[in-house]
Amino acid sequence: MQIVLISGLSGSGKSIALNVLEDAGYYVVDNLPAALLPQLVAHLRGAGWRRVAVAVDMRSGASIAALPQQVEALRATVRDLRVIFLEARDDALIARFSETRRRHPLAIDDVSLEEAIQRERDALEPIAALGHRIDTSELHPNTLRAWVKDFIQMSAGEGMTLMFESFGFKYGIPLDADLVFDVRCLPNPYYDPRLRPLTGRDQPVVDFLERLPEVERMAGDIRRFIADWLPAYMRDNRSYLTVAIGCTGGQHRSVYLAEWLAVQFRDQVDVLVRHRSAARRAADRAAGSVHDAASGAGDARGGGAAGTVRGASV
Repeated sequence: MQIVLISGLSGSGKSIALNVLEDAGYYVVDNLPAALLPQLVAHLRGAGWRRVAVAVDMRSGASIAALPQQVEALRATVRDLRVIFLEARDDALIARFSETRRRHPLAIDDVSLEEAIQRERDALEPIAALGHRIDTSELHPNTLRAWVKDFIQMSAGEGMTLMFESFGFKYGIPLDADLVFDVRCLPNPYYDPRLRPLTGRDQPVVDFLERLPEVERMAGDIRRFIADWLPAYMRDNRSYLTVAIGCTGGQHRSVYLAEWLAVQFRDQVDVLVRHRSAARRAADRAAGSVHDAASGAGDARGGGAAGTVRGASV
């Protein structure tokens, strides 16, 4: 039996994650009180369900405090138990609630939205450490869908999953990072007009960076640090460790090093690679293409572009 538990902050994208799992054939239960989790698992196991996704969050009230104990007990009976914790920066959450005009579940009486978000973040802090954290602050919904799919498609293992994540400092440090390495001191391919539109996964950029002794030294130092301390993180009973590599825009140097490091550790542990800022740019380009196409169609019809664009955006 495979169970995926979804938790996290209100407005962080839990509905998107649940929809991905439902589309993948999981039996999905939303807003389950944590105290009922063992009974639900026993019932669905008896009914023959083999893939189950359950969302447990602050809508359950005080019972959410029991989730760490319930997860620990389930691990003894369920071989493949995975936990996804979704979070986002305060400014991103505030913007989302403002756009949707929905009320935060803790924003009652004289509690402001900012205070409600902080109360929820404090209450869920013990749960954030249970599983794989994803910071959705800058993520397009399609990127989150793809990352959840990658996560559930990984084979079940007893050891740790090591994730290398590239990002751009100009967008902020990801909340889900356990270790952060700053590689902005390395020569930047961005200043070469031929390399500027490319990424750290493209061979011309790879060739440029591999010729530089300082890049080789930085890569080796990061690899040795992770290799030296990985056993300690494993002894700490961690299931996931996220190593974030940051450069200015998250396009060249950090992408190259994240890919390079993933190759170095792939034979030792399960490895995931994510390129946060690169995914954001790709999503923005795709949205721009849809916008341009919709605007053109509207102009060709002699107007109505604004209505078409709104439909395309939704």
